[in-house]
Amino acid sequence: MIFAISSLIAIVGYLFGGWRQRQRMYNKPANGRSRPTSVGVIAWGAHALTLFLHLFTQQGLLLDLGSAVSLTAWCITGLVLYTSFRKPTADLLIIIMPLSALGLAFGIFTPPTAAPLALAPQLLAHILFSFLAYSMFAIAALLAVILAYQNTILKSHHSSALLRALPPLQAMESLLFELLALGLIMLTVALTSGFVYLDDMLAQQVVHKTVLSMCAWAIFATLLVGHYRFGWRGRTAIRWTLVGFSLLLIAYFGSKLVIEYLL
Repeated sequence: MIFAISSLIAIVGYLFGGWRQRQRMYNKPANGRSRPTSVGVIAWGAHALTLFLHLFTQQGLLLDLGSAVSLTAWCITGLVLYTSFRKPTADLLIIIMPLSALGLAFGIFTPPTAAPLALAPQLLAHILFSFLAYSMFAIAALLAVILAYQNTILKSHHSSALLRALPPLQAMESLLFELLALGLIMLTVALTSGFVYLDDMLAQQVVHKTVLSMCAWAIFATLLVGHYRFGWRGRTAIRWTLVGFSLLLIAYFGSKLVIEYLL
């Protein structure tokens, strides 16, 4: 009963919160900054309760594809809510909250496709840093798409209500590289803890995930070095960010899709 109520509150709250956030974006004062809505925060809290009841079972940690999608959506929303109190990220919730509602619904209504994992502190640490890293890079990828839109509109010498409502290009780009740097730290810890936890990558069917994640790490590290040493930005930053995130997307969700549904 509690699971059903918390799920309903989260899904409805995310949808309503995204709509309210859109209103706030277009109605904010000039040079002002949107704040997250209270209904969005409540929805995120209800999502947390739903995840706790769904992930932690008597048999162990249930982390199949549906659960992973829901957990990722929760992490992304939480990170944006947290950063929105000091950075201009609240307007991203217009896109993120409806997607989080879909992710939560997918996790709820998808039958379990993997056996629960035995709980261990090192495993929980690895999972935590992995999802935090993925969530930060997902937000960075969304920022990269918005930056591409801003660049295109500005170069065409046109304007739009959306462009005027968005933070300045320089602020968005600065935030992008902050997220990439934090995400790289989290990914480094996740990969390191993974090597410590995993005894046999081939037997545990994670060699492809590890290789793709290391390739993504190399791309993000190169981009950050290029930015701080050589001033890489603009289209170069956008392309490298999207390529690196695509590798992570394939590494985790692509591999789980193949293992749990196709094999």
